[in-house]
Amino acid sequence: MTRSRKVQIAMIQMACSDDMEANKTRTEVNVRQAANNGARIICLQELFLSPYFCMVEDYAPFQRAESIPGPSTAFFQQLAKELDVVIIVPLFEKRAEGLYHNSAAIIDADGSLLGKYRKMHIPDDPSFYEKFYFTPGDLGFRSWKTKYGVIGVLICWDQWYPEAARLTALTGAEILFYPTAIGWAKGEDPQVCQDQFSAWQTIQRGHAIANGIPVVSVNRVGWEGNILFWGGSFVANTLGEILYQAPHDQEDIALCEIDLARSGVTRQHWPFFRDRRIDAYSGLTRRFMDDDSL
Repeated sequence: MTRSRKVQIAMIQMACSDDMEANKTRTEVNVRQAANNGARIICLQELFLSPYFCMVEDYAPFQRAESIPGPSTAFFQQLAKELDVVIIVPLFEKRAEGLYHNSAAIIDADGSLLGKYRKMHIPDDPSFYEKFYFTPGDLGFRSWKTKYGVIGVLICWDQWYPEAARLTALTGAEILFYPTAIGWAKGEDPQVCQDQFSAWQTIQRGHAIANGIPVVSVNRVGWEGNILFWGGSFVANTLGEILYQAPHDQEDIALCEIDLARSGVTRQHWPFFRDRRIDAYSGLTRRFMDDDSL
């Protein structure tokens, strides 16, 4: 019989103000509450220290960027050590003058900075002008062995790409976390809004099934400019079943228990990794299979 390996995770779903210090203070309060309620791995939302500034192209937000390691990582390293929790801290990373990334710092329960992930897929859509701000990640797809399990971290737009989830799972990740900032445009048809949310959740549930690991997606909430961030942070288990979903219209400190041992059982019954035809996937490195490349 497979022994359970249960861990409590927490998703901090917040609305953000222009005051970065106030956002950090509120986040600290929420992290402390989550830890007091039993959370061992805590994930913050994408770019949690500020409003989502990518709705316009403006040079001012570059002043908000910071190094990793830096002041925010130092603050959350101390907090993680005090509370004995793992914290995923998404930040606007300044790598050098004129070189910035949308990143996440992974902090272990002893306060050590295990590493960072840099967002690989950078969108450029109306109200999501991220290519103006962020250089695509160059650290690849990784996982980190923490006190409470091996975690993989991807960021927002990465969640639409099965290749990213697969490659992260292949590094040994036992849980896949997606810090996120996604919402509906002002005046959008309600049915379109529902369809968009359903597609967003469905593809991530598919990643959970295809890789046999739980998926945790953490979104922000509330109006910012012409975007209503739709919240709905959720956890899907290895069969793609929704274990928890946060509300669309309010902040939430969401806790959910995950049994890491379920992955082994799922993969035994659905051995997708065993049956992968790795000898036949070279076409994935092409942009598109044009006729002259066949």
